[in-house]
Amino acid sequence: MKHRLSKLNLILMAVAFIVILIGFYLTAGEPSGEVYNPDIFSFRRVTVGPMTSLAGFVLMVIAILIPGKK
Repeated sequence: MKHRLSKLNLILMAVAFIVILIGFYLTAGEPSGEVYNPDIFSFRRVTVGPMTSLAGFVLMVIAILIPGKK
């Protein structure tokens, strides 16, 4: 069975997946339980993490759409 995606596509998809996971990791943190935790509104969790994940999703789309070698 011949694959439609080239080796470059698969490598870029793996990199994009790792970038998405890093973005989710940056967004995650300790939840705000019974006691107020001001860290839930930190710059890392509100801005850096989601933007990193968004960059990963954009890279994933680009990785899929790049034409393979013929």
